[in-house]
Amino acid sequence: MTGTVAEHDARIADRIEATFAPLFALVEGWRTAVQDEFRAFAEHGAAPAASVLDPFMEALARPALEAPGGLVTGAGFVATPGVFADAPWHLAWWLREIHGLDRGDRGGVRRLEAVNDPDSDQFRDYRQLEWWKVPERTGRRHVTGPYVDYLCTDDYTVTVTTPVVHEGRMVGVVGIDVHVSRLERVILPILRDAAGTGTIVNASGRVVASSDSHRVTGTLLRGDDVQSALAALRSGAEPAGGAEGVRVSRCGDTALILVLQG
Repeated sequence: MTGTVAEHDARIADRIEATFAPLFALVEGWRTAVQDEFRAFAEHGAAPAASVLDPFMEALARPALEAPGGLVTGAGFVATPGVFADAPWHLAWWLREIHGLDRGDRGGVRRLEAVNDPDSDQFRDYRQLEWWKVPERTGRRHVTGPYVDYLCTDDYTVTVTTPVVHEGRMVGVVGIDVHVSRLERVILPILRDAAGTGTIVNASGRVVASSDSHRVTGTLLRGDDVQSALAALRSGAEPAGGAEGVRVSRCGDTALILVLQG
């Protein structure tokens, strides 16, 4: 790989990372704010209450959800079961109102109507979902997806979550949802500037977005050459090149990978 091509690839990966940087900063800021709120509960000798935290979280989330044309389509706090005395299971999550056809803004925000009764047939234990399990296990921010978000929107979604910790215990996660259709509006122009066909995949090799319209969101990017290049990158090589001109680079700490061919 020539230095010029390698440098251009790195710039493309940096631009993808820069797309996510404001989203990460947003979530990290919310984590700090919610942790401060739990600290305030303790300082006042009060039991954490959903009735108090919910309006606080809504005030944090609304500006991102109301921003015209913004990437954020869902946002909020999901509590560790038993943290709130007044809500044993609790999702405080809000959604951007979006048109069905063009996915454009409808100009409103609504709260997710979550089923929090474990005895209900519609109840889903969110502790079994990736966006919860990985932050709980690692103690770090995690990017989940793309996946079809049946809990909220039935759309292909990328979710960013980070753990909220109080007195050494995870009391929940704060996070955001971003519809892949919105990410594509930002990512595709970047990929079209790449040298060759550009595809963003997650850590499992599933397509997030691609300049090749035949590569569908959520499908596994196939090919022995691609899989070999991804395996080399996971083993620690950076950047990595495979057969037939396949080049792969990490997009910073997003957990996403840039795959370039041609």
